[in-house]
Amino acid sequence: MSFREALEPILARLPAVVSPEGHVHLKKKLTWTAGILALYFALSNVPLFGMSPESVDMFHMYRAFFAGQGGTLMLLGIGPIVTGSIILQLLVGAKVINLDMSDPHDQALFQGAQKLLVFVMIIFEALPQVLGGYIQPSESVAAALGVTPSTIVLLLFFQICVGGVLILFMDEIVSKWGIGSGVGLFIVAGISQQIVTGLFSWIPEMGGNVPIGLLPRWVYLAQTGLPTDLTHILIDTGILALVTTVTIFLFVVFVESTRIEIPLA
Repeated sequence: MSFREALEPILARLPAVVSPEGHVHLKKKLTWTAGILALYFALSNVPLFGMSPESVDMFHMYRAFFAGQGGTLMLLGIGPIVTGSIILQLLVGAKVINLDMSDPHDQALFQGAQKLLVFVMIIFEALPQVLGGYIQPSESVAAALGVTPSTIVLLLFFQICVGGVLILFMDEIVSKWGIGSGVGLFIVAGISQQIVTGLFSWIPEMGGNVPIGLLPRWVYLAQTGLPTDLTHILIDTGILALVTTVTIFLFVVFVESTRIEIPLA
């Protein structure tokens, strides 16, 4: 029995979102997309039960790319989906796995193998964060439940895996029933959430009283006294970050709209 023959029964048993039988109307696509988007925002604000406040978000600087939220069910974000897809494409491109992507049967096999690999990557990306001590169990929660911290570690690992599986099927729902790709939707949603938080959040920074949001920070500094040094004016007030963000946005829009005619002869 070949590897493909052994893999096909496993892939056939994987859970999947039912594909639409016919054309999906735009109204229904918008409804599904908005519903998944609302669910994504909701799950991004559900904290992991039993996690200690001393836990460290090892991917904090890359949240914009992973479309995840540290310390929540969306901790992994789209990381397992993207990683699994890249690995499988490299294996197929290097002919390590021989698949003919023009054959519908091989295309279905590729999609099933990709989903299976995403499940594996969810486990591989969750384990180091839990066992490596980045996501730490709360001893107070363990004492309140009458269990050991190791049990809380297993509970945290289970929650992270559930969040990874949820975002996988949410991506599949958007791809089949919504508009565009779920991965792109989650990235845009995560960046938009960070922009809104960076503008309007009144929650103070850790270890201080200055609000995180740009507008509340200006109000706070106007009441307590503005910095006089140029460096502190640019950084503390967030003016440098605002100008940089707007400049990059305008530059990307300009480059996207630029058309260059290249003569072929």
